[in-house]
Amino acid sequence: MTDILLIQPPVQDFYLTAKRTIPYGLACIAAALEKDGFSVQILDAMAVSASRTISLPSEMGYLSAFYGEPDVSPFGLFHGYKHFGLDMNAVAAAAARSGAFLIGISSLFTPYSDMALETAEAVRKACPESFIVAGGHHATAMPGHVMACPAVDFVIRGEAEIALPLLAGVLREHGPGCPDTLAAIPGIVFRRPDATLHISPPAVVENLNAMPLPALHLVDQAFYTRHKRGSAVVTASRGCPLACSYCAVGNQTVPFRKRRIPSVAAEIEQAITGYNAGFIDFEDENLTMDRAWFMELLNAVGPLIRDRDVELRAMNGLFPPSLDEAMVAAMKTAGFKTLNLSVGSFSSDQQRRFNRPDVGRAHDRAVSWCEKHGLEAVSYIIAGAPDQTPETTINDLVHLLGLPTLAGLSVFYPAPGSRDFEYAAEQGLLPAHLCLMRSSALPLSHATTRTEAVTLLRLSRIVNFIKALEKNHSPLPKPAPVTDECMAARETRMDKGVLLLAGFFYDAKIRGVTRTGRVYEHVVSINLTRRFLEKIGEVVPAVLSGEAKSHPENRTALRTP
Repeated sequence: MTDILLIQPPVQDFYLTAKRTIPYGLACIAAALEKDGFSVQILDAMAVSASRTISLPSEMGYLSAFYGEPDVSPFGLFHGYKHFGLDMNAVAAAAARSGAFLIGISSLFTPYSDMALETAEAVRKACPESFIVAGGHHATAMPGHVMACPAVDFVIRGEAEIALPLLAGVLREHGPGCPDTLAAIPGIVFRRPDATLHISPPAVVENLNAMPLPALHLVDQAFYTRHKRGSAVVTASRGCPLACSYCAVGNQTVPFRKRRIPSVAAEIEQAITGYNAGFIDFEDENLTMDRAWFMELLNAVGPLIRDRDVELRAMNGLFPPSLDEAMVAAMKTAGFKTLNLSVGSFSSDQQRRFNRPDVGRAHDRAVSWCEKHGLEAVSYIIAGAPDQTPETTINDLVHLLGLPTLAGLSVFYPAPGSRDFEYAAEQGLLPAHLCLMRSSALPLSHATTRTEAVTLLRLSRIVNFIKALEKNHSPLPKPAPVTDECMAARETRMDKGVLLLAGFFYDAKIRGVTRTGRVYEHVVSINLTRRFLEKIGEVVPAVLSGEAKSHPENRTALRTP
């Protein structure tokens, strides 16, 4: 029998990146609970390799026009909506077997909140005597939505390492009938006797260094292996000193705090020596903001991973103005192989709307340092934000095309708790369903329409494919029409991409190819694709040869050398 069960629910989406689903937050909370003498289990419903294709939810029906057919080319996006993880019967059965008196359910992301609530309902039926508490980013930002589910007894907003042990202690000693005692718990949300909600401000762990190392022994390490090595997540700091309009983390939900270097180093050593971690991702929102602290961290981590072939990454992104060449070189020495650079946009107007400083020059310098010191770079931009025009994103993509970095384009989604979420709500722009608040659902149709947003996504694929050809020292194809017969002779994915790229250069249409070799046209904005070709003719003029201007549709659309 277990005192407390912590559940990471399954999700439903078009795709899943397993290394981003390590239940790090639950492992941190579990360690705090164990420190206070509770027995704990983590039920990671995501830690199964099986997935099953399910019907596209009716509220996502408009996506069929964009993702309706499979595409095995390099320009493919999404096809096939899936359930990833255990089914609800298995989750409920595991919860019942645990015998836990308190069951915590993670509700991190708003578009997956329906799955968290469905998990709560299934667990409630299987464990009618247990208390159910929800936490995570979504529960913090929208506690009323979570508490509207009768299966949920409590919400903890913010950081739960102190709050959840306190709640467990109160429930074990007094039960739920002590509102005054419950109200003293940081971050707590509960129903008062009159059915109204008591909602506390988000809980904050003031002293991160007093927290025990995450309970990695409760994580299914075998599932998160990568190249036969373990994977781990670390947060060396929490919160963010910036206040970008699209992000809820920097909007004063929790303050920015850094851990002491020995504490972080001990956690990394635990992951490497105890679980053979070969990949460690810093999930910090802004890892490099304090230069002296970060350089000290690199110096401490270096000896731990030396001769162990451990790759370090900061997948949440790095703020380019915080970087300098000495820092980039030190990151290479410490074990970084790729730097994820957070841009937003290169447009000064759009940067102001995002409430970010102009990062353009700092970004370009960082990319040059990456190239000099043998690091890959990925540069992340946003498309489709409120009032953001597609022309802005076209210019961003063309800028990235001329640099030694991959283009990481994310379609904007409204994050509850952010300024942009509030603005979208005021302007009546929010989608009707919470499940649509994800990039893959193309949630907004404002200054950038959904058709334009999906076009920009595919253009980012084209930018990266052109870069792949350059990296392989392969020439760009000349513009030429595409037929099924031509495609039949192309065996590899790269060869298929070259043929489709030639067709794109020829008539500005983006095509896909099915597994049987049938070529078809994607739904895109032809005005945007033509504008993109006009722009890249200025960057890579060899792209467009004489054939391009001979095509009737291109005579006025394409810039030719």
